[in-house]
Amino acid sequence: MGARLKSVPALATLLPPALALLLLGAHFWRAGVMPLAAGCVAMLGLLFVRSPWSARALQAVLALGVLEWLRTAWVFATARAAMGQAYGRLLVILGAVAAATLVAALLLRSQAARRHFRNRP
Repeated sequence: MGARLKSVPALATLLPPALALLLLGAHFWRAGVMPLAAGCVAMLGLLFVRSPWSARALQAVLALGVLEWLRTAWVFATARAAMGQAYGRLLVILGAVAAATLVAALLLRSQAARRHFRNRP
């Protein structure tokens, strides 16, 4: 019955999406958007639902997370540029976070994730 991680590849595949969700939740928490922060934490539960729809839901949320990171980079960089401050490092950091979130979403399409979520290989 419950979801068990039967192998190291499954853990290695599911850990990046979990971390990406936690980081996105922390971002929303810091911004004061508590419903979205709670939603990110709640989405962690889908990692233990061994059904193909849960993998797709996680991918959709992480894809939206990528867009949120890019939006945040744009807003912060625009504000810094208007104040005459440097913003290159900010763009590199938030771009890397967006890329890591994208990689986490793509890992949910791997063979180990398909086995975990009981998709066909």
